[in-house]
Amino acid sequence: MAGGWTRDGAIQDQIDDTVTDAVLFARSRLPGGESETHCQECGEEIPDARRQALAGVRTCVQCQSQRDSRPARSAFNRRGSKDSQLR
Repeated sequence: MAGGWTRDGAIQDQIDDTVTDAVLFARSRLPGGESETHCQECGEEIPDARRQALAGVRTCVQCQSQRDSRPARSAFNRRGSKDSQLR
Protein backbone atom coordinates (compact mmCIF):
# COMPACT_ATOMS: atom_id res chain seq x y z
CA MET A 1 0.00 0.00 0.00
CA ALA A 2 1.32 3.43 -0.90
CA GLY A 3 2.05 5.57 2.11
CA GLY A 4 3.41 8.72 0.54
CA TRP A 5 6.94 9.34 1.80
CA THR A 6 6.96 6.35 4.19
CA ARG A 7 8.59 3.04 3.42
CA ASP A 8 6.50 -0.08 2.75
CA GLY A 9 5.17 -1.56 5.98
CA ALA A 10 5.72 1.59 8.06
CA ILE A 11 2.02 2.02 8.71
CA GLN A 12 1.71 -1.55 9.99
CA ASP A 13 4.79 -1.00 12.16
CA GLN A 14 3.10 2.01 13.73
CA ILE A 15 -0.08 0.00 14.38
CA ASP A 16 1.96 -2.83 15.91
CA ASP A 17 3.83 -0.39 18.17
CA THR A 18 0.57 1.19 19.33
CA VAL A 19 -0.89 -2.22 20.21
CA THR A 20 2.32 -3.26 21.99
CA ASP A 21 2.32 -0.05 24.03
CA ALA A 22 -1.31 -0.60 25.04
CA VAL A 23 -0.61 -4.20 26.11
CA LEU A 24 2.43 -3.16 28.14
CA PHE A 25 0.43 -0.39 29.81
CA ALA A 26 -2.39 -2.80 30.71
CA ARG A 27 0.09 -5.32 32.12
CA SER A 28 1.76 -2.62 34.21
CA ARG A 29 -1.57 -1.90 35.88
CA LEU A 30 -2.13 -5.53 36.95
CA PRO A 31 -1.76 -6.06 40.69
CA GLY A 32 1.38 -7.75 41.93
CA GLY A 33 3.05 -8.75 45.16
CA GLU A 34 1.48 -10.45 48.12
CA SER A 35 -2.30 -10.83 48.17
CA GLU A 36 -4.50 -9.49 50.95
CA THR A 37 -6.22 -12.00 53.25
CA HIS A 38 -9.34 -9.82 53.58
CA CYS A 39 -11.15 -7.67 51.03
CA GLN A 40 -10.26 -3.96 51.13
CA GLU A 41 -13.83 -3.05 50.16
CA CYS A 42 -16.04 -5.14 52.45
CA GLY A 43 -13.64 -6.84 54.87
CA GLU A 44 -14.71 -10.40 53.98
CA GLU A 45 -12.03 -13.08 53.83
CA ILE A 46 -10.63 -13.68 50.35
CA PRO A 47 -10.60 -17.43 49.55
CA ASP A 48 -7.17 -19.04 49.42
CA ALA A 49 -7.76 -20.30 45.88
CA ARG A 50 -8.35 -16.71 44.65
CA ARG A 51 -5.23 -15.46 46.42
CA GLN A 52 -3.15 -18.18 44.78
CA ALA A 53 -4.68 -17.67 41.33
CA LEU A 54 -4.14 -13.89 41.25
CA ALA A 55 -0.97 -12.34 42.64
CA GLY A 56 -1.63 -9.16 44.58
CA VAL A 57 -5.41 -9.58 44.78
CA ARG A 58 -7.01 -6.94 47.03
CA THR A 59 -10.76 -7.59 46.75
CA CYS A 60 -13.18 -10.50 46.99
CA VAL A 61 -14.94 -11.80 43.88
CA GLN A 62 -18.19 -9.95 44.60
CA CYS A 63 -16.52 -6.57 45.16
CA GLN A 64 -14.26 -7.01 42.12
CA SER A 65 -17.30 -7.87 39.98
CA GLN A 66 -18.95 -4.63 41.10
CA ARG A 67 -15.80 -2.66 40.28
CA ASP A 68 -15.53 -4.29 36.85
CA SER A 69 -19.16 -3.50 36.01
CA ARG A 70 -18.57 0.25 36.35
CA PRO A 71 -18.11 2.01 33.02
CA ALA A 72 -14.48 2.55 32.09
CA ARG A 73 -13.27 5.94 30.98
CA SER A 74 -10.69 6.38 28.27
CA ALA A 75 -8.24 9.26 28.02
CA PHE A 76 -8.41 9.02 24.23
CA ASN A 77 -11.20 10.97 22.55
CA ARG A 78 -12.32 8.56 19.85
CA ARG A 79 -15.10 10.85 18.66
CA GLY A 80 -12.57 13.54 17.88
CA SER A 81 -10.21 11.23 16.02
CA LYS A 82 -9.75 11.80 12.32
CA ASP A 83 -10.52 8.16 11.48
CA SER A 84 -13.96 8.25 13.09
CA GLN A 85 -14.87 11.36 11.12
CA LEU A 86 -14.18 9.57 7.83
CA ARG A 87 -16.83 6.89 8.47
